[in-house]
Amino acid sequence: MSQLSYALPDSATMLRRQIKHLLRYPAMTVLLVGMPIVFLLLFVYVFGGQLGTSLAPGHGVGGASRTAYLNFIVPGILLMTVAAAANGTAILMAMDMTKGIVARFKTMAIARASVLTGHVLGSVIQALVGVAVVIGVSLAVGFRPRGGPLAWLAAVGVVAAFAFALAWLAVALGLSAKSVETASNTPMVLTLLPFLGSGFVTTASLPAGLRQFAQYQPFTPVTDTVRGLLRGGAVGSHAVVGLAWSAGIALVSYLWATRLYDHRRVGA
Repeated sequence: MSQLSYALPDSATMLRRQIKHLLRYPAMTVLLVGMPIVFLLLFVYVFGGQLGTSLAPGHGVGGASRTAYLNFIVPGILLMTVAAAANGTAILMAMDMTKGIVARFKTMAIARASVLTGHVLGSVIQALVGVAVVIGVSLAVGFRPRGGPLAWLAAVGVVAAFAFALAWLAVALGLSAKSVETASNTPMVLTLLPFLGSGFVTTASLPAGLRQFAQYQPFTPVTDTVRGLLRGGAVGSHAVVGLAWSAGIALVSYLWATRLYDHRRVGA
């Protein structure tokens, strides 16, 4: 049998392990999904009336501007949900490395990449479940997207591709961490990047230096792509740039993660 023939069933086994782990310990998933929902409600109901005035010209501070801001902010919240899932993946990867289970896996006749792939696919599933919950809450509080079924499908594909890229990055960060505590802190920057992009405000409203950073960091084109698809508008070059970022992050992180997995001593 080829290496691929071994890798597929081994990866499926590791994925089942990750899903069972998530089902057995749902508190982390609830926490990771709950944080974006709290930010959604906080920004819409506390700050939305003011922040939405520039998005709903001709309307004063109030319901119209708050609704406009809700429709604007949801894509940023969705990517925050994906980043939160990646944070949890880094923690789980570090737990496996420090508790000795990886040492046992390395002595077994299984495909080398299957351990990492199981974490990655589990992270993507967790992220998409979180995204579905956040969309449900958003619809309940008044989010009204205008995109058709194909636009929704494309938006889910873009989010899934970005979740896949961040999952590989999270696995690499979990492998490089010396402890679970370090692994829980390092990926936190990912949950901050939506704030420093187009997730919560337009990049044009930012100061010059921060505006340049916001325009060229990976979350911005992905956010703008999802926003354009859900609102039924044009996405322009944002989709190409966003997918290029996803592919680049996934490739670099995969190479980094596999190198760490092969050379790092378990427990070191």
